[in-house]
Amino acid sequence: MGALSFGGPPAQIALLRDLAVERRRWLSAQEFEDANAATQLLPGPGSTQLAIFCAMRVGGTAGAIAGGLAFILPGLLLVLAISAVALADSPPEWIIGIGAGAAAAVVAVVVQAGVLLIRASLEQRRDGPLARALLYVAIGAAATVLAGAGLVLALLACGLVELAWRRRPGAAVHAWPLALLLAVTGTAALPALAWTAFKVGALSYGGGFVIIPLMQQDAVDVHGWMTRAEFANAVAYGQLTPGPVVQTVAIVGWAAAGLGGALLASLVAFAPSFLVIGLTADRFDRLRRSGAARAFLDGAGPAAAGAILGAAVPLLDALEETWQYAVLAAAAVLLVLGRPPIWALAGGAAAGLVSTLS
Repeated sequence: MGALSFGGPPAQIALLRDLAVERRRWLSAQEFEDANAATQLLPGPGSTQLAIFCAMRVGGTAGAIAGGLAFILPGLLLVLAISAVALADSPPEWIIGIGAGAAAAVVAVVVQAGVLLIRASLEQRRDGPLARALLYVAIGAAATVLAGAGLVLALLACGLVELAWRRRPGAAVHAWPLALLLAVTGTAALPALAWTAFKVGALSYGGGFVIIPLMQQDAVDVHGWMTRAEFANAVAYGQLTPGPVVQTVAIVGWAAAGLGGALLASLVAFAPSFLVIGLTADRFDRLRRSGAARAFLDGAGPAAAGAILGAAVPLLDALEETWQYAVLAAAAVLLVLGRPPIWALAGGAAAGLVSTLS
């Protein structure tokens, strides 16, 4: 599955359900749905956590480690190979073309993901809850475009505000979101690359695409590990390869410190998923029914959706060639027609490859 799960978290979750429920019957349908819902309440890559949970139900702790690595490693190894070629001192034109073409299509894919998540966040909300959700969306988008380095604080703040609002008049807040907030300020003392990877793996809410704004500010603007075009290409490579979207952090790690940086970033980004499943898997039912967890995510979730939509702005700004805008338009048409995102990405990559032959 780690080698065949193209299409992002929705496709990966569907493949996991087919394997664990329909074919192998490791879990009942209800157990799988409860686990999927619980992982959506946790920070970090939900589909990766769900894969680790399914493997844990089959083989315990050893199964969780083996299954999680089997889900992560195929795509990660491919990303490392791409990084070695694309980030070399003189990368071949064909790899740059593939990245540039897919990067143009990624803008449309990111916009679609943001719109769909915002729509889902606003469904069944009325009056005050709807107004607050719209505010959280705006905060997430603004934090991405204007203050990318503060995005994690913005996500956590929106979650804490919603939690406090739900629990008024006392506005008592459970300890776990506060612990995350303390982690933001305390862990910032870690080396820069480890901190970037930690944010991706442990402080991201709202699906895989939210890692884009979390990484971009650090990789491009703060530390200068990559140019805007290189980062946009990295996002595209991450989308073109199978497995969790979070593995894109390995490309950022390679740009920062070579193979060692890629391995460090991958370890720091994925380790929290193994840890959180190991600690919480037996409490998934309680977590799913937790009013505090639900309230926090009702604030952080819309902000994350807004952040994903806002991430399209710097990705669009990274396009440098006229033909890339034609690819973007074609990708948008494909998505509007209901075609899978991988079609748009593959088409963009093919167009980029052709551009290097002219």
